[in-house]
Amino acid sequence: MGQKVNPRGFRLAVRRDWDSRWYANKADYSKFLAEDYRIREFLREKLKGASVPKIFIERAGQRIRVKIYTARPGVVIGQKGALLEQLKADLAKYIGKDVLVDIQEVKKPDLVAYLVAESVALQLERRISFRRAIKKAITQTMALGAMGIKIQISGRLGGAEIARTEWQRKGRIPLQTLRENIDYGFTEAHTLYGKIGVKCWLCLKPEDVL
Repeated sequence: MGQKVNPRGFRLAVRRDWDSRWYANKADYSKFLAEDYRIREFLREKLKGASVPKIFIERAGQRIRVKIYTARPGVVIGQKGALLEQLKADLAKYIGKDVLVDIQEVKKPDLVAYLVAESVALQLERRISFRRAIKKAITQTMALGAMGIKIQISGRLGGAEIARTEWQRKGRIPLQTLRENIDYGFTEAHTLYGKIGVKCWLCLKPEDVL
């Protein structure tokens, strides 16, 4: 059987870095890890339409710093920063700790694997043909200078009774070469006939790192 490994975790310490930065002793480690998970789940739920591919968490003492990467900063910040202040207050109340929130804009959303997968998933939810959605995403990404892209979707495609997997690739995706700049994203489309998983692999130029 094929042994699957997350392409981002596979490249840690070679091409990628962790999405959290903190140190904890044995007693606190599991508590901090669970807290990071809860923060990310809370923010993803709150910022569903804001195109958020990455949430970076940093800790210093009791203070938590959260950096939200988003392709639509206006949706997160709101008019005169009102939505951002509300988000900070809600997050602090949810986890019971002082939280600093920073916003980082993603300049090229079509070169971020998670956002490409999310765009395909949104089109599937709007009942657009899966082949057309994949083809459009591949064309847009390659036009912006990606070296290669592969998109794979699995589930009851087109409402079929039997679930299946379809994929399309363009350019080069050398997944065994650890020094290559490979970005990976996964999300799910919630359709009337069930969930459809969407995976995206991008081979980018060395400088295109989120």
